[in-house]
Amino acid sequence: MRRTALLCVVLSLIDLASSLVNADDKLVDWVRVTDQAGWRARDSQGEVVFRNRLWVMGGWFDSFNAPPRDVWSSLDGREWTLATPEAPWKHSDLPMTLVFQDRMWLMGGWYNGRLPGHAASHEVWSSQDGKHWEQATASAGWSARIAAAVVEFKGRMWVLGGTENYYFGDDTSLKNDVWSSADGKEWKQHTANAGWSPRAYHQAVVHNGKMYVFGGGNYVPKYQATNDVWCSEDGEHWTRLTEHADWSPRLWFSSVVYRDRMWVFGGWSNNPSKNWGDVWHSADGVKWEQLKSNVCWKERHEHSAYVFKDSIFIAGGHAQPLSREVWSLTLPQDWKP
Repeated sequence: MRRTALLCVVLSLIDLASSLVNADDKLVDWVRVTDQAGWRARDSQGEVVFRNRLWVMGGWFDSFNAPPRDVWSSLDGREWTLATPEAPWKHSDLPMTLVFQDRMWLMGGWYNGRLPGHAASHEVWSSQDGKHWEQATASAGWSARIAAAVVEFKGRMWVLGGTENYYFGDDTSLKNDVWSSADGKEWKQHTANAGWSPRAYHQAVVHNGKMYVFGGGNYVPKYQATNDVWCSEDGEHWTRLTEHADWSPRLWFSSVVYRDRMWVFGGWSNNPSKNWGDVWHSADGVKWEQLKSNVCWKERHEHSAYVFKDSIFIAGGHAQPLSREVWSLTLPQDWKP
């Protein structure tokens, strides 16, 4: 009898150990591609994947200098090439960037931090090589702003929300309007009030034929952060999928669509001030699952996120201090959440 009981205990311990090993086997680790990218450490930069290269443009070094205007690209995330040290646009802190009609686009953004002459922009620029830039308009239909969410959807570029003033605004500076354009010059307003609360520092993606907006809020003078998720098929009518996603309310996070799922990376929240280093994914915007890894990048905010060569790449951001690291994550082909 004692031998039988002891055998049962031993078998149970073996099963437990096996399950723990198997659980660890399911963890997918991040790989640090480089800790010293060619560009100076920064956050709040623009980023796109264009012509089989990763791109970084502009960003933020500190609040008491004009933002950088350099443009860099890389074939692998490790070696970076300078396209230009000084692009013609200057509002490069928290700009909106995307790829549309075989061109890179940069619009909006903030200039001069907390210094005299600071301002937001509603300029729209585009380029095919990162060196030569053309201005589509100096005054888009939407008000000058930063930290809006942008996507390509139904053959148009879309601008969603944002704030008209970075350090010196208030709640009235926040926007929840929705605009789109087929050429970057002429813009159509789809709604002045999308239903989701006015916000900046949020994210948007296109997934399963819909636009999704999630997270964000305001930084100063009154901090507020959300973790709600909304979707729309036309930019005018919006449906709230959840008021509180499984990830914590936050600003300054990043997102992509990868392996037919929406992903959320890192970010920052206040009271207390905290950087996040977590990774979440969802197929529908309602149910979110956390991807855990033994090896991951340090907690950070306002970093770049890309999908490139069937991998996710994370670059730069404020990781206390500013970072010039590049990390990648490749899920196995048979990966299932």
